[in-house]
Amino acid sequence: MDLEFQTLLAARDERGVLSLTLNRPDKRNALSALMIEELTAFAAAANADPSLRAVVLRGAGSVFCAGGDLAWMMAQIEADRPTRMAEARKLAVMLGALNTLNAPLIGLIQGAAMGGGLGMASVCDVAIGIAGAKFGFTETRLGLIPATISPYCLARMGEGPARRVFASARIFGAQEACALGLLALVVSEDEAEAAIEAELAPYLSAAPGAVARSKALARSLGPRIDDAVIDATITALADAWETEEARAGIAAFLEKRPAPWA
Repeated sequence: MDLEFQTLLAARDERGVLSLTLNRPDKRNALSALMIEELTAFAAAANADPSLRAVVLRGAGSVFCAGGDLAWMMAQIEADRPTRMAEARKLAVMLGALNTLNAPLIGLIQGAAMGGGLGMASVCDVAIGIAGAKFGFTETRLGLIPATISPYCLARMGEGPARRVFASARIFGAQEACALGLLALVVSEDEAEAAIEAELAPYLSAAPGAVARSKALARSLGPRIDDAVIDATITALADAWETEEARAGIAAFLEKRPAPWA
């Protein structure tokens, strides 16, 4: 794999395990247009590399991923509907690309995973949380909805658990995220590297092609995530952007004041 990134760090060891780090710590690793583009390119390159055995996804600094980038959000305020839908599609394509990696994807979630960050955690085959991390589907505070991430988060949690946290924008902790199915386990910061190695070890004894086919089989038997589902989430998000609630909520957020309904 011969790619250069501006928003990601990629380091591969002699076993074929690649550590992929979201590298915008000053922005709490928020998903910018460039990061989305680079993650999509990474996924394509990873699936073209049969020697890649596993990927470990991390976030630089104190936060895994705070969700959507503020500059990206401000650009959407001024955009027309086709532009908003095109931008939402880029995020959906990126999440789909990571979700369909041939290699196992193990995520280490520290600090916080909000909004799109929960989408990133949900496309991991195994997500390990650091004790004290916070989580939330915060979109409804802005009058928006967690649309493009929803197929992956619902596949991870199921409808029942999702209804506890999906619409309330409530912030919850790592242990609850584990109970909801968003995390596989919660460990202390000191235990994190050992936990990652424990998850990696079985894959390194398994046939890479069989691992990829097993992942594909699980996806085919799980909740449907196809073009029609993705298109529906993009349309739903575009509809939400056009509501009075979204205009009022985003304005309140940018002006650092309570939304009208708060």
